[in-house]
Amino acid sequence: MKVTVFALLFVTAAGAFVYGQNPTAAELLRRVDDNEIYATIEYDGEMIIEYQGKRFVKTMRARARQNTDSFIEFTNPEDRGTRYLKKSGRLYVYSPDTEEVMLISGHMLKESMMGSDLSYEDTIENETLAARYNPVLGGSETRSFNGVNRDCWILELSAKRRTESYPKQKLWIDKETGDCLRYELFALSGAKLKEYSLIKVEVFAGRRFPVELEIRDLLRKNSKTTMVMRNVVLDRPIADSVFSQRNLER
Repeated sequence: MKVTVFALLFVTAAGAFVYGQNPTAAELLRRVDDNEIYATIEYDGEMIIEYQGKRFVKTMRARARQNTDSFIEFTNPEDRGTRYLKKSGRLYVYSPDTEEVMLISGHMLKESMMGSDLSYEDTIENETLAARYNPVLGGSETRSFNGVNRDCWILELSAKRRTESYPKQKLWIDKETGDCLRYELFALSGAKLKEYSLIKVEVFAGRRFPVELEIRDLLRKNSKTTMVMRNVVLDRPIADSVFSQRNLER
């Protein structure tokens, strides 16, 4: 599963839906993909990084268009003026310290983004899950969400290509709301690499949307990152100039 808008570049949207009593794995996966589609999104974000007893808070202003273009500018004092542009499957960063733009590619994509539990690689995937994974319905399970037990479908995914960063994924999808309450990312060996947990959902124009989630990179000891989105605006036109090299370098 991708974290879109960093398109959260970071979020995975969820909308209410109703299935028959026994949906197929393909139906569930198609619905997950469909719920990630929006024309545009704008939000004020906060990235709270807790790592080995230390806490860092980074703030940002983000805008994204579908799953292809994203622009983020950090606004907290330590990182003010750092900007990211995702366009045509490539990720660029502008550093105010060097006043230079750098393409993030190759081994750099696996590095931590701004010290968080997200890697740069996590932010740039544009294809749907259905295009990348084969789904299997793994039954159902009850999970607690904000103190309430929720019945969930379990969806297990295996990669179609050997090049996927996470060859296996496991999703817990709320049977009533369609919210993806949790997903886990695995290596080919079966070792768990990352965990994502939904914390808070808000409704915008009848559409359920995740505005807070927790990410844990299990290869980092005593580490977690909480993503918070505020002032979310969906489907308002954004000028092409926002997603340009000129805007990145200004």
